[in-house]
Amino acid sequence: MSQPAPIRVICRETSLSVVTGTRLVLIRHGESNATVRRMIGGPRTCSGLSPLGQLQSERLRDRFLQHNEIAADVLVSSSFPRARETAQIIAPGLGSLPIDVMPQWGEHDPGPQCDGMTYKDFIDQYGMPDWETDPHAITFPGGETVAEFHLRVGAALAQTVRSHEGATIVVCCHGGVIDAILRTALRAPTTGFFEVHTLNTSVTEVQHLRAGRWKLVRYNDAAHLSGLPASTPPQVDDSSVTAQ
Repeated sequence: MSQPAPIRVICRETSLSVVTGTRLVLIRHGESNATVRRMIGGPRTCSGLSPLGQLQSERLRDRFLQHNEIAADVLVSSSFPRARETAQIIAPGLGSLPIDVMPQWGEHDPGPQCDGMTYKDFIDQYGMPDWETDPHAITFPGGETVAEFHLRVGAALAQTVRSHEGATIVVCCHGGVIDAILRTALRAPTTGFFEVHTLNTSVTEVQHLRAGRWKLVRYNDAAHLSGLPASTPPQVDDSSVTAQ
């Protein structure tokens, strides 16, 4: 009787499939002008940091200069002005690394229809978005769904780690992006209320151990903000939507 042909197992290395030890240091941008003006500050209308946001970023730069706590190899920023300004301010504290601008690290894109609307106008016209149930539901008419946002951030994560395996990567990004990375690291679902509030210029760090395994090193480290006001008083008295 003939013997069955042996089964050949072919192993292909895919993205994030090996042990890397790569450190990913996520820094939320400083307070934005959009937050102070109570408006949806997407990639088309973001006008950068408020004076307090600039001061927050300077505090973080000085912290890095004084304590040399991060030996960064790479400095990445989303393409939003508020993230790029934050990266420019803190860069001297990280050895004046060049800034690699990657639009994929941007905040949830509200689309051209909603970008720049005040929170009040958005709520009056479309109602409160449902972030808690269907990730494929429309939250911003003409903008990204939660599922599309998480897919984009996941792709940015894979590309960045794959391109800089074993390095310490600092990424200046956004609260929603950090939320998405935490959900990935903790294997949490993409929707459902997540009881975290990432502070402006806070430091969150994860380490890639092996395929599908991340280590949360620290979250929301904002010791450098001691003594500063929590926020700039809003120009419009409306707190209906979470600040970006």
